[in-house]
Amino acid sequence: MSIRNWPAAERPREKLLELGAAALSDAELLAIFLRTGVAGRSAVDLARHLLNDFGSLRALLEAELQDFSQHLGLGPAKFAQLQAVLEMSRRHLAEGLRRDSAMESPQAVRDFLKAQLRHSHHEQFACLFLDSKHRVLAFEVLFNGTIDGASVYPRQVVKRALAHNAAALILSHNHPSGIAEPSEADRQLTQRLKEALALIDVRVLDHFIVGDGEPLSMAEMGWI
Repeated sequence: MSIRNWPAAERPREKLLELGAAALSDAELLAIFLRTGVAGRSAVDLARHLLNDFGSLRALLEAELQDFSQHLGLGPAKFAQLQAVLEMSRRHLAEGLRRDSAMESPQAVRDFLKAQLRHSHHEQFACLFLDSKHRVLAFEVLFNGTIDGASVYPRQVVKRALAHNAAALILSHNHPSGIAEPSEADRQLTQRLKEALALIDVRVLDHFIVGDGEPLSMAEMGWI
């Protein structure tokens, strides 16, 4: 049966407009993005099939073009649309973060860093550079690594902090494994960066580790 013949309360678009996006399942959200199904399958049926094929919504969102395009109902046009949606989401989070003090919006910081780093298949080390009122000046990925590590050079972090005339910064890196647990090397690196940045009067406010769940705050754990 076509979705247009379903009861209004069960149609994904109508359900979203009435109850909000959070009320929809992964398949229903994906169905709205797909817009149409294929022969013999409604958009919701196709969405369920794709989620089963990929294993999860996250895996679908992170798929490379070649793999993405090999699946039923998908192709380069849908891939381009999806990448545009994801980038708009990241920019929306960035704009919201720039309006307020980062320290007054800890959840906004978490959401932003998660959107920027969670989907990378390789470890990345990044900084949020802040002014004296802890408003965001810039976000930069400074180092890219392998699936299980990235080399970080304090000299380069100091150089970028000076370039942005930052008064403080928030460090962040992702764990592609999905486990947001700091290693002893992470803790030692954080201390080295604190000491190096203190020489130019730049404070390290936090170091977030991004995994599958909520980013872990090393400051909240008492490690900064």
